[in-house]
Amino acid sequence: MLLTLDLDSEVPIYQQIRDRIVEAIAEGVLNEGSALPSTRQLGADLGINFHTVNKAYDLLRTQGVIRINRKTGAVVRRDPGSGPADGGYADEWQERLHTLLAEAVVLGLAPTEVTGRCETVLEAFATKDGARS
Repeated sequence: MLLTLDLDSEVPIYQQIRDRIVEAIAEGVLNEGSALPSTRQLGADLGINFHTVNKAYDLLRTQGVIRINRKTGAVVRRDPGSGPADGGYADEWQERLHTLLAEAVVLGLAPTEVTGRCETVLEAFATKDGARS
């Protein structure tokens, strides 16, 4: 699995790892049941401490995106074809969306630009995955 991280970014590395894995799932690169590298292996591949990878995996686990088992390791639990989200997820997601949209407003993006960009990203995921419209 190839992840691109920006070590100079203000976004913490564990968050970047989490974000890249979620994006890979949304783009159809990783599917339900796909195995992820061990925390030690991914840490070595990226040249970072495995505890940083562990923090990203733990975040993905608590969000229900992956499952972690001693025998099978980290495995993708959900992909776009997994059906409706677990209860309460939409409310939590809307809180994060609220903050992201607030940033756009504060920084002067017009509502039409924001919705246009959202549609472009969603269409790109649908095109790459092929399962959604």
